[in-house]
Amino acid sequence: MINKKSRNEQRIRRHKRVRTKVSGTPECPRLSVFRSNANIHVQIIDDVNGNTLVSASSVDMKLENGGNMEAAVAVGTEIAKRAAEKNITAVVFDRGGYIYTGRVKALADAAREAGLEF
Repeated sequence: MINKKSRNEQRIRRHKRVRTKVSGTPECPRLSVFRSNANIHVQIIDDVNGNTLVSASSVDMKLENGGNMEAAVAVGTEIAKRAAEKNITAVVFDRGGYIYTGRVKALADAAREAGLEF
């Protein structure tokens, strides 16, 4: 019998594989993306000390439709703005096991245009 994994289980396996190589430091923290059907969440994390430095999401920005491209662009711009307030300019991008297209790519491009380097 073939053991078929769900899409989310496959994504979690990809994310674990990526996390063995991608880690955030205090000088260059990790920009982590979580995408659901209804919303998108982003955190900038220092993995050495184990704390979240900055976060933004379509939920705390109270966007009407948090699961579309416009919301991803707004969240990407907001995370870059909040990071600049904390003097964070360079990050490593962690796509969370998601394919780099659609909302994930739109968020990353918006964050780059707003001043984050990765």
